[in-house]
Amino acid sequence: MKKNLAVLLFIFTYISTFGQTAATKTNYSNKVLTASDMVTNKVIKPLKKIPLDDTSILIYDYDGSLFSFDLETETIGWTVKASDSHTEMCANKVTISEGVIYVPFINGEIFAIDNQSGEFFWKSRLGNITDQIVLKDQTPVLHNGKLYITAQNQNQTSNLYALDIKDGSLAWNYKFDAPSNDIPLLFFDSKIFTQSGSNIYSFDANTGKVLNQKSFEEVMGGKPVTDGENIFIANEKDMLYALNPNKLDIAWQFKLDENQYNIKERILCKDSKLYFAAQGTDITSLYALDSKTGAKVWKTDFKNDNIEYITRENDNLWGYTKKGKLFELDLSNGEIAFETKLTTIPVSNIEFPNDDNLLYYYCDAGLIQFDLNEKDENVYYMRTSLLENIYSAYLKIIR
Repeated sequence: MKKNLAVLLFIFTYISTFGQTAATKTNYSNKVLTASDMVTNKVIKPLKKIPLDDTSILIYDYDGSLFSFDLETETIGWTVKASDSHTEMCANKVTISEGVIYVPFINGEIFAIDNQSGEFFWKSRLGNITDQIVLKDQTPVLHNGKLYITAQNQNQTSNLYALDIKDGSLAWNYKFDAPSNDIPLLFFDSKIFTQSGSNIYSFDANTGKVLNQKSFEEVMGGKPVTDGENIFIANEKDMLYALNPNKLDIAWQFKLDENQYNIKERILCKDSKLYFAAQGTDITSLYALDSKTGAKVWKTDFKNDNIEYITRENDNLWGYTKKGKLFELDLSNGEIAFETKLTTIPVSNIEFPNDDNLLYYYCDAGLIQFDLNEKDENVYYMRTSLLENIYSAYLKIIR
């Protein structure tokens, strides 16, 4: 009996130890990361709250440089670029918190910058200059002293990183098996939600512990959003799912019209309604669904032209198409309140100043100030050089 008890204790100890080892593998530190995954950081000066330069707009140019442009004096205040001179692509978005700008570059660098002066608080690099990590289509997400972001590695893996916003050091990291992970993540209810391949994950935002993982038949390629109750995410084809945030169970699912697909980042929530735009071959559509049930509220079609971008401003939805049609839709019924054909094609988001008659977007020539009353495109800032391959640009009015 003593021998059997000893064997049982040994087995229990082994299982317990193995279980603990497996659990720690969901959370990495720099001690176990390879050189191509490791996070290095350099503190330039202590992080502090900075007043906002509220006469300026941030322009993340499509050549990969970020600069502050004063809308009153029409002059550039400061410019920041990645350390690698060949990094000529914007590819990402920026986040401002307490006057500090957090900007990721496609080469894996992330900077914390003073919005007034452009001076650095800290610099971090994911991976190294030889085996570069790629940061693409990312928006830094900040909560509770951490910055969350996903990255792709050249060795066909991808990573979720949590950095300490005080100095840019690694707080925790999770390595996915799938190589592609270029969709912004979601913070909700102290959890991080993100996709990798055909899987959806939820993590404890503080520790990086995997809380749930759900597999789907198709690759997931949509930006996750929430209405405060469920999580909504689409695959790369024609399905949109509402998931319970605690267990990732499917609450409902919605199939796009025939020959429509790929919602990606064209999705948002407001007042228990879910709004999203699909791509299409002949007809592309903007949908409004009841976020609780998945029932269709309205649908607006665009023929022979794909919707590239949507955003919400006040009680209406704005966007533009691939062929340069700028439009405004009433959120309540989907009716078009305003539309015009632009002569310059936007490559960025749309920013709205306090003046209700103006909006800004970026094109291959530079910054456009659009007068809604006159339907006039004013080149507010003209670029001095052009690139042949334009991926994207990003604007953010400092306020």
